[in-house]
Amino acid sequence: MELSDLYSEKILDLAGNATQPGRLADADVSARKVSRVCGSVIEVDLVVRDGVIVGYGHEISACALGQTSAAVVAREIVGTQVGAFLDVRQAMHDMLKADGAPPSGKWEDLKYLEPVRGYPARHMSTLLVFDAVATALEKLESNQSVAVTG
Repeated sequence: MELSDLYSEKILDLAGNATQPGRLADADVSARKVSRVCGSVIEVDLVVRDGVIVGYGHEISACALGQTSAAVVAREIVGTQVGAFLDVRQAMHDMLKADGAPPSGKWEDLKYLEPVRGYPARHMSTLLVFDAVATALEKLESNQSVAVTG
């Protein structure tokens, strides 16, 4: 498979027709991730209530693979339990790095990124949005435990 084969019509369609959610002014937490390999950057904002992600925003500068991941996340994340999102993140890591199955259900469009498995240099940009959201969730959890204890 050639690198150009990664950029299937479906990937280009998902990336090219994605609604850009923009940043959230009232976010509970934000996080920024940068791919050292390709220079892709994403900043995510989250609002979380009772363990459910109820608000999401992002600003992204990435290749079509990173944009595709971010587009699916932006479309599906609101209303998702924090634990369920972390499961999707793990499934994406497993799909790319350990021959795992792609996420299913409302996340099934992520299956179009499965060919990225053969291109380790593209893993980081594909996973960028998942890692940024996970970092934001870790920050939020850390802030909440500080507020409760201190």
